[in-house]
Amino acid sequence: MNYTALTKQLARIALAAGDAVMRVYNEPPEAKIKSDGSPVTKADKAAEEIILAGLRICAPDIPIVSEESEESHRLKAPARFFLVDPLDGTKEFLRHDGKGSFTVNIALIENGSPVLGVVYAPALDRLFAGTVGQGASETRNGERKPASVRKVPQSGPVAVASRSHRDEQTDQWLKDHNIEQTVSIGSSLKFCLVACGEADIYPRFGPTMEWDTAAGHAVLLAAGGFVTTPENEAFTYGKPGFRNGPFIATAHQDN
Repeated sequence: MNYTALTKQLARIALAAGDAVMRVYNEPPEAKIKSDGSPVTKADKAAEEIILAGLRICAPDIPIVSEESEESHRLKAPARFFLVDPLDGTKEFLRHDGKGSFTVNIALIENGSPVLGVVYAPALDRLFAGTVGQGASETRNGERKPASVRKVPQSGPVAVASRSHRDEQTDQWLKDHNIEQTVSIGSSLKFCLVACGEADIYPRFGPTMEWDTAAGHAVLLAAGGFVTTPENEAFTYGKPGFRNGPFIATAHQDN
């Protein structure tokens, strides 16, 4: 399989899905509540239709697990599958606060690890793409440039943390590691800020699902970063119910 070509195809699909998200974003905010208590909007559904159709054309033999396709959540994870979150950061989407921290996420998983992924923040016009072993990039205002993690600045590491799901355990971890500078932002953009050298570490102890993290994880890996459990063990995919445990996403594994 040509990973580079597939990453480019996923980027085109994500851009189209992002356009659909923004058409809904410009309408009055409206959401329904799913059985798990989380909100879902017309944008989630519109983006998912575009993504699923696109993936079935470019990779028809690869199963898809998507947040909004509940039947896919019952799938026993195969060796290779896509993880899709058509609108990550729905709460941020509904806020209409001008921060634009919601994304379209598409990732390919092989043998429990993300091998490529794209994250598109349509309100910010920031498209991140990564192919593990071949590098990552950011496209903004039509300009594509390489993305890579940075050396921790002398002023100390900058952490990114969840805007809607910040918890005491995260705060305690930051305190224990003497990390004083934090940036709060929603969605998988947290991974991408580390990947492109705007931050250094993203600790997460609150609940997430695999479709929330896989694409950002792939971009960060491709940019030279790491994602592990807090015990420094491998952070894998295809877990029961596609439910994540805590993780630490970092530019450098010695953090």
